[in-house]
Amino acid sequence: MGEVIDIHTHPVFLEPICATDALLEQRRQAMGLYKAGTASLEHIHNQMRCAGIDRLALLPLDLSTRENQVVVSNEEIKQLIDLDPRHFIGFASVDPYRPDALDVLEHAFGDLGLAGLKLHPARQNFSPASETLEPIYALCLRYNKPIIFHAGLSLEPNTSLRYANPLEFEAVAARYPKLRVCLAHFGFPWVRETAALLLKYPNLYADTGLLYFDSAREFYEEVFTRMLGKYWVDRSLRHQVMFGSNNPRFEQIRMAEALRNLGWRASTLDLVLGQNALEFLG
Repeated sequence: MGEVIDIHTHPVFLEPICATDALLEQRRQAMGLYKAGTASLEHIHNQMRCAGIDRLALLPLDLSTRENQVVVSNEEIKQLIDLDPRHFIGFASVDPYRPDALDVLEHAFGDLGLAGLKLHPARQNFSPASETLEPIYALCLRYNKPIIFHAGLSLEPNTSLRYANPLEFEAVAARYPKLRVCLAHFGFPWVRETAALLLKYPNLYADTGLLYFDSAREFYEEVFTRMLGKYWVDRSLRHQVMFGSNNPRFEQIRMAEALRNLGWRASTLDLVLGQNALEFLG
């Protein structure tokens, strides 16, 4: 078994980047941590050990123009990464409507050395195929940085599901064949549409951070053996699916265990749990 990478987590060890209790509470609300709350760095490490995970990708979110807040800034992501660079991978975010969006990304990639870009079309209120995004895609290509898009169901208020439908991303995949793009949450509930896009476009990936409603085991079995054919991932999509937990909103430990018990070949599990993420990250 090679290195295990969780490509989709949200930073919840917020104390190092929150100078006041008010800021901590604001971020808890923005991230939807109503019950989970924040966690210590020690707790994160314990979770990783229990789940058999070696590295986490931390995803921020810039909501400057629509919600007048940056949930966690790129500089703060770098600060969190520096606490444990051996185990953490930092992504950048930018609000595409910021007049300085390209400068923000130039700084994130060129100066901070962040590994990729996270965008949330439904919450940031843009179509992935919009001309507004073209300079951002071009910059990601120039720096050889991948993009993780929120795709599929979004439970937050004031979000538009039409911007998160996996088919909205086809134009991006077709127009930028060298841009590595991940459709987060496997585009649930549009998992067959996501699978179709993966089959058609080799530059597309999907992660397993599905928004599940039962136990992780039952939900993964429903998605990966009934909504999709039992062998679709194991035989056809094995190079384009990455483990993602969406931690802390969902149980990272249970999700990793559930994936390991789907009956996939050991070589497929190696790809999904880590090797594909290394390819995606470049």
